[in-house]
Amino acid sequence: MSPAPFSVYDSETCSIARTLALVGDRWSLLVLRDLANGVRRFDELTSHLGIARNVLTGRLAALTGAGLVVRSGYRAEGARERHEYRLSPAGRELMPILLAFMGWGDRHLAGPEGPPAVPVHADCGAPVRVSVTCEQGHELGERPRLLLRPGPGSRTRG
Repeated sequence: MSPAPFSVYDSETCSIARTLALVGDRWSLLVLRDLANGVRRFDELTSHLGIARNVLTGRLAALTGAGLVVRSGYRAEGARERHEYRLSPAGRELMPILLAFMGWGDRHLAGPEGPPAVPVHADCGAPVRVSVTCEQGHELGERPRLLLRPGPGSRTRG
């Protein structure tokens, strides 16, 4: 018996929707980008992003609460304790998504001068690209043919 058409499944279980609930706003993605690029302290994030302190506080609290960011204390000489933020292992797993957004923006939104930054592999200097592969190692290319099959966490609408 073949599974029901995908349209009969409940979209509330969708992993894309759940991920967007955590990181689907502009500021959250930009905070993740800056953390991935080594901007770690609150004041540096505020300055680099041009974000209001209360907005940054909220985004960092949400990202920390979701387990994407880790907060740790540090103390500059003679100063009170402050905090810095780093991506957790789960947060680092979002790097391909950030790179995919960047690549798409570079291809479709960059000005005539070209992209503002080019990601390169730190070890060899080659440009980095995001690709889609299956578990057998086949690269799916620019027009991937995919099938979505219900997974163990799917449920039918009802």
